[in-house]
Amino acid sequence: MQIRVLHLSEEEKKNLDIFSWPIQTIDKSIFAMHHETQEECYLLEGEVEMTTANGNKTCFGAGDYVIVPKGYTCICNIKKPVRKHSRTE
Repeated sequence: MQIRVLHLSEEEKKNLDIFSWPIQTIDKSIFAMHHETQEECYLLEGEVEMTTANGNKTCFGAGDYVIVPKGYTCICNIKKPVRKHSRTE
């Protein structure tokens, strides 16, 4: 189980209708996180590092499209405040 970080074309963003998804903001912080559902998000601003219990790190930031699978558990380090479009399934 791992996070997928993708770089979408303008057409892919339009097809997913990303800019109609709700916007969430998260201040700079560090916290434990468990995803009960799959989350898809497109970062408008910010920088994030997610680290699993076995030390695997995934970093992403503004302009990245991220898919976090259901059941994913990590320590989430918001290095720069985040503003993102997000949806869960």
